[in-house]
Amino acid sequence: MTTTVTYSIPNISCNHCVHTVTMEVGDLEGVQSVVADLESKKATITFQPPASEEAIKGLLAEINYPAAE
Repeated sequence: MTTTVTYSIPNISCNHCVHTVTMEVGDLEGVQSVVADLESKKATITFQPPASEEAIKGLLAEINYPAAE
């Protein structure tokens, strides 16, 4: 089952941040697409198992771009 989620990521402040979030999350097994946006400070991620929301949020926190609740 494919899932799409959008997270607010307040730490996105430049194009390097966008690139980092896109590449790091995109490397998770099961992640199909990552669209990070500098202007809105959001990332939309489409994934299927074995990726999970918990794994994605954990990785974002690990790379210092935690998803806002």
